[in-house]
Amino acid sequence: ITFVGGFGRFQWIHVTLISLPGLLMASQNLLNNFTAGIPAHHCRILVNSTHYNLSNYEVPACLSVSLSVCLYVQPQWQLLANGSANVSDAQTESCVDGWTYERTEFLSTIVSEVQTSRLHFLCSSCSVAELSLSLSTCLSLCRFGRRSVLIWSYFQVACLGSCSALSPSYSAYCIFRFLTGMAVSGVILNGVSLKVEWIPTKTRTLVGTLTSFFFTFGQLVLAGLAYWLRDWRKLQVVVCAPHFLCFAYSWWYSESARWLVLKQRSGEALKSLHRVARINGKPEMTEKITLEVLQSHMNKEIESSRSSYTAYDLLRTGGMRRISVCLLAVWFSTSFAYYGLAMDLQKFGVSIYLMQVIFGAVDIPAKFFALGMLTYFGRRVSQATCLLLSALIIFANIFVPSDMQTLRTTLACLGKACTSASFTTVYLYTGELYPTVIRQTGMGFASTMARIGSMAAPAVLILDEVFPALPSIVYGGAAVVAGGFACFLPETLNVPLPDTIEDVEDRCVIYYLICLSKPPGGTAGTLYEHTAPPCFIPV
Repeated sequence: ITFVGGFGRFQWIHVTLISLPGLLMASQNLLNNFTAGIPAHHCRILVNSTHYNLSNYEVPACLSVSLSVCLYVQPQWQLLANGSANVSDAQTESCVDGWTYERTEFLSTIVSEVQTSRLHFLCSSCSVAELSLSLSTCLSLCRFGRRSVLIWSYFQVACLGSCSALSPSYSAYCIFRFLTGMAVSGVILNGVSLKVEWIPTKTRTLVGTLTSFFFTFGQLVLAGLAYWLRDWRKLQVVVCAPHFLCFAYSWWYSESARWLVLKQRSGEALKSLHRVARINGKPEMTEKITLEVLQSHMNKEIESSRSSYTAYDLLRTGGMRRISVCLLAVWFSTSFAYYGLAMDLQKFGVSIYLMQVIFGAVDIPAKFFALGMLTYFGRRVSQATCLLLSALIIFANIFVPSDMQTLRTTLACLGKACTSASFTTVYLYTGELYPTVIRQTGMGFASTMARIGSMAAPAVLILDEVFPALPSIVYGGAAVVAGGFACFLPETLNVPLPDTIEDVEDRCVIYYLICLSKPPGGTAGTLYEHTAPPCFIPV
């Protein structure tokens, strides 16, 4: 990369184009806040219904206001004749005629449409919102290349997401959201890999953090679009259809030269490098970088990559096993706490659109905080600190009385900011930890735990029926455990990307040997910490 201009014109264009869809990725991940929002509602009472003949009686106005969410007052003739009677003394039964929904906050959501069609899921233990969220966050583990899968994923998001808006039934909606969720994962993971592998070592921290702001601003865009449209079908189309444009311009991308070389496609890698050199204003390098030069420069990596790799290689060796296990814990807990806060905006007692803006805005200082931590303290300290801070804030919220809603909301925003900073760190960190030959598989494997965490997060909210503080204890406890695991990850600040599994293992062995013997005039591990990432905590 240095030979073809470092971080030049090509990198600026390449990174910007890959990052632009991030403005809509927040919409995909947090869309259920609005498409599956639960409007204010009460049980429907049908005049001249098959159950009760109320045509000759006036239903008191207070009756419709006082109705329970899932139960309504069984008509009592003496109460209907006297509007001042105590409705709470009357008998109750299920909402046999469905619900009446207010249209002030939402014009239409999948919840209101499902209930209107008399599929009464609202009061069941598995709500429409939670089920569709779980389906939409499933992940495909099949990844082939960077560029080709990324292009195909754009097309899938555009097509399948738009089809979700046209779903004639709830089952069709779930299927389309399931497939869209896989495509969204393809966009995120392949985009991260393709960006990281074209960025020079010294600029990875800055570029990786700044590009994550596209996701942050996307949360603000989502709030504006949802407030403007207020109809789940229109919103679904508006956040998915622009990916057709991303699909159109993504053919400009260049496949990772590292990946091409390691897949025995050196000729294509050479063409990519020559193209990048010309765009960066270094045409003279096209003559200097030949196939022989490229192969000699990466001879060791080419020899090491002749065998095929599977997900098993993520756990086969000691160093890779340590990295994978720690990352699984970090990804799960970060996503678990993040979506536990971000996917339940209706509980804060204020406008859901305002809460979305606030939750998006807190990411801005959080990511600047992450940038400073990553630059001056490295990845490992930053990751552990963000997780432990989020746990501390979540635990603190347990002791705040429920009537102090402003303070509880403030703490929730701070907790979400810390988990957002943790997300920023782990995306960059994972791309740097895994070697090129298996980076995509590693990103997919680790991110699978994030999908599991996001699916588990809404289910944990049900525990507040057992004990109100229990969800917060679970979220905070998971963050504490993950913060401990993060302490055992290698440091990658200013370290070149590893290309093979042997690169990772060699660094671990060297550091282990240095840890066993203190160098003269220094402490154990001092020398190695300045030259390569440690795989073990210094002894």
